[in-house]
Amino acid sequence: MPEAKNKEDNQNSNITRNDDEIRIGVYTCYCGGNISDVVQCEKVAKAIGREENVVVTRTNMSMCSDAGQAMIEEDIAEHGLNRVIVGACAPSLHEQTFRGTVTRAGLNPYLYHHVGIREQDSWVHHDDPEGATEKAIRLLSAGVAKSRLLEPLDSICLDAEKHALVIGGGVAGLRAAWDIARRGLRVTLLEKTPFLGGRMAQLETMFPTGESARDALHKLIEEVIAHPLITIFTQAELVGMFGYVGNYQARIVQHSRGVSDDLAEAAMEACQTEVADAYNHNLTKRKVIYRAYPGCYPSTPAVDWENCPDGHLEVEIDGRKMTLEDKPKEFDLTFGAVVVATGFNLYEPYQGEYGYGELPEVMTLPQFIRFLALHEGDNELSWNGHPIANVAMIHCVGSRQIEGINQPQPDGNVNNYCSRICCIATLHAANELKERLPDVNIFDVYEDIRTYGRGHEEYYTEASANKVRFLRFHDDELPEVVAAPEGEAHPVIVKVKDYLTWGEELEIPADLVVLAVGIMPRQIDDLIKMLKISPGTDRFLLEVHPKLRPVETAVPGIVLAGSAQGPMNIQESVAAASAAAAKVSVLLSSGRVELEPFVARVNLDRCDGTGTCVEVCQYEDAIALETMTIDGKEVQRAVVTPANCVGCGVCVGACPTRALDVQGWTIDQYEAMVDAIAL
Repeated sequence: MPEAKNKEDNQNSNITRNDDEIRIGVYTCYCGGNISDVVQCEKVAKAIGREENVVVTRTNMSMCSDAGQAMIEEDIAEHGLNRVIVGACAPSLHEQTFRGTVTRAGLNPYLYHHVGIREQDSWVHHDDPEGATEKAIRLLSAGVAKSRLLEPLDSICLDAEKHALVIGGGVAGLRAAWDIARRGLRVTLLEKTPFLGGRMAQLETMFPTGESARDALHKLIEEVIAHPLITIFTQAELVGMFGYVGNYQARIVQHSRGVSDDLAEAAMEACQTEVADAYNHNLTKRKVIYRAYPGCYPSTPAVDWENCPDGHLEVEIDGRKMTLEDKPKEFDLTFGAVVVATGFNLYEPYQGEYGYGELPEVMTLPQFIRFLALHEGDNELSWNGHPIANVAMIHCVGSRQIEGINQPQPDGNVNNYCSRICCIATLHAANELKERLPDVNIFDVYEDIRTYGRGHEEYYTEASANKVRFLRFHDDELPEVVAAPEGEAHPVIVKVKDYLTWGEELEIPADLVVLAVGIMPRQIDDLIKMLKISPGTDRFLLEVHPKLRPVETAVPGIVLAGSAQGPMNIQESVAAASAAAAKVSVLLSSGRVELEPFVARVNLDRCDGTGTCVEVCQYEDAIALETMTIDGKEVQRAVVTPANCVGCGVCVGACPTRALDVQGWTIDQYEAMVDAIAL
């Protein structure tokens, strides 16, 4: 392995050293060629070796490998290094890795500094190797300058409530709650609707196993409700929260169920008000006092207060008039971490999109799934008064949209992402229909077929064997759904330019058109603001890093589960929920949490209590003015609450007396880095 060493690295290691002497080791990573194919790493190492206080410089093909980390540990022991720098990929990828390395060797982890020379150098200057090499030298020189001023820091240690809050009672929330409780932590689960199960309860079978969706769901619900450490609140919402990881306080509002068990059946029978049944995607109606579906949990019916004026409903039971009233109750909870499992919304086609809302023969795929369930066992299917012989299924409705072609959402953005599960769900429904009614003709009109999961491709193969006819359109030439001329045997026509037949323009006569609608992020703006978490560009909730921290948000102690984070099928949602549960369990199981020490620090000798820092701080309770006695006088000084501070540095720039610094990133360190780059 190529290495570069300075002269002291070749000397006998048993030399007398001053304990206060700064001894820096600098390591330049080849990154498997990602850096070394552009940057002359040996030249960089040689140049950095001439810097003051640098006693070891090396290069390595992969510093993050076990061998690379072992090299650092050996050098710390042999050469008495008390500062370590690695020039490699972005800090977000392996800074924690190398902090762990120096910690194992006995150094304070915050005496390590990471310099990014891949994303900031080799990847952006691949056409200028000489310039990239010079830039790498300057970046590492800046790292050396900062390292001279590094101080040992201690993590922020906080007591933690061994109690987690799970928001959402769908399959992801249920699984997260169960996994957390199985590890010995208390769990409170909040579900906004009256019943558990979420969208999984609306499905009949799951792919690729073919297992009953509700049977699997009910098994999980039974595990959750039987666990002594789990408390469930339905019709409940989080309306306020403050605090920090390990010690969050929340205000919960729970609405009344409206009816008691002893009056439930009589009240349902007496209720005369009907509304569209969301469980069947508005294909049927239900009463305002209702159960979502047979076997739902809780089994006690609930009043749909959203469809009751002023939160009241009058019913007459056995000749006696009764007024049912929503009487919300509020209560407070203290917990250490939050799992956000709020699920997703289905894309609602706009009026006229592929004939939706204008032609009664056009429905969405979720409606079609419920339609098949409602007519299970029927020997033939009919819709809108005519038999169903031809079904056209159109993919990517509300997904993979293009600006200028597709109509934007209310926020002005198009859904340019793939919803991932629509293709396999469409094939799943097509195969089910073919199995039940083999004589029905199915036309699958698609842009791309994406059967990405294990066993999913078999659904495409099965559909082909079932003689499902596939037609492919381009994203800039969308199919058109129109009413058929009067007197035609089939009520609608799907016009498509089919690129499987080299652009042939075809017309498909259809009795039913099924739109494979995509997944949309749920509208939870109030919750996002309350939790201080962030949505991504696709408007789903954003994780810190898709590979290294895939379920964590930027807010310590708040994690994501399931399709709140993006389109996922049931298996993926459950896996993400288990990952979120593991994060929470590791965080809270000891009753203490540790946070990084990069927070604001006040120099009381310089602070004059102007309060400018408090005015500019955007984080609740992160910094405040407190009265204290200094030299016999009562004065006001800024005090930082480390658990609430994120180390953004806004207060540092605002302080007129320079009394504030961010630990680990002080102004003196920045100035030293700038000087090193400039010289």
